[in-house]
Amino acid sequence: MKLLKATNRNISLAAKLLKTNGLVAFPTETVYGLGANGLSAIAVAKIFEAKERPIFNPLILHVSSIEMLNSVADVNNSKIEKLITKFWPGPLTLVLPKKNIVPELVTAGLETVAVRMPNNKTALDLIEKLGKPIAAPSANLFGQLSPTKAIHVKQQLGNRIDLILDGGDCSVGVESTIVNILAEENLLLRPGGIAKEEIELEIGELIENNKSSTPNSPGQLKIHYAPTVPTYFFDEEKIKAQSNKKNGGLFFQDSKFDDYFSYVKILSTSGNLNEAASNLFSSLHYLENKNLDMIFVEPIELKGLGIAIMDRLTKAVNKYL
Repeated sequence: MKLLKATNRNISLAAKLLKTNGLVAFPTETVYGLGANGLSAIAVAKIFEAKERPIFNPLILHVSSIEMLNSVADVNNSKIEKLITKFWPGPLTLVLPKKNIVPELVTAGLETVAVRMPNNKTALDLIEKLGKPIAAPSANLFGQLSPTKAIHVKQQLGNRIDLILDGGDCSVGVESTIVNILAEENLLLRPGGIAKEEIELEIGELIENNKSSTPNSPGQLKIHYAPTVPTYFFDEEKIKAQSNKKNGGLFFQDSKFDDYFSYVKILSTSGNLNEAASNLFSSLHYLENKNLDMIFVEPIELKGLGIAIMDRLTKAVNKYL
């Protein structure tokens, strides 16, 4: 495995690896993705193997142009076109009717495919140089913390993959919002980097739809995005009862009960939800690597990007309930 800066030369090298069914981790504005040629079932199978990801969990195809989108999916809905115009490139994934060119392994056998256009120059350049969509879930072991730095990828996947392109820290810090626009309703399949309210301003009400047992998009399982350290929501009595342990605390704006924590991370001292989202996974990675007995996390108000942050925290906590 090589870890290289995301220069033009190294992006070209990465594209060559993808053309020969290799695996390349690369930055997007949300998190680092583990990329493979999205039209090669052989390459896509390597993603599931490297991540230890169950094959019933679909992947997202990343495209660099509307022409590439039209090659893999049908776009025949004015609401979808409106969302593409408003939010692409950006952290919005659309679930669309797929075309036969898309391998069934990408879609877990479903008739729909999840597609997005990332708002990151390295990602877009890599897709362009490959000339095909890149299938890319987050570049981590399945169910563990998503990576927002190249070093996070190296720590989890190491020699399981061929190359990591280091493009610096991810600016958004949580995965994309996923929606499915149907004739009779608009479904929110996963909250993410674009707030639910922003999307509703464009197309009307979004109905939350979490098919955790049979997901039709990534990020719908009840347990996901979890540190390897037992993680719980903030509970004063439980924290005091565990005062003899080595604990870490993750807080939104300011810390509480500092005497009970060996390490503390603040998501945003100014209370900015965008900043909090961008710091979420890197803060959890920091605490995970401090040899702690427990991590306690503070709930965040369910508004704007707070919905996406709470989605990730809840799925992390669910692992240890």
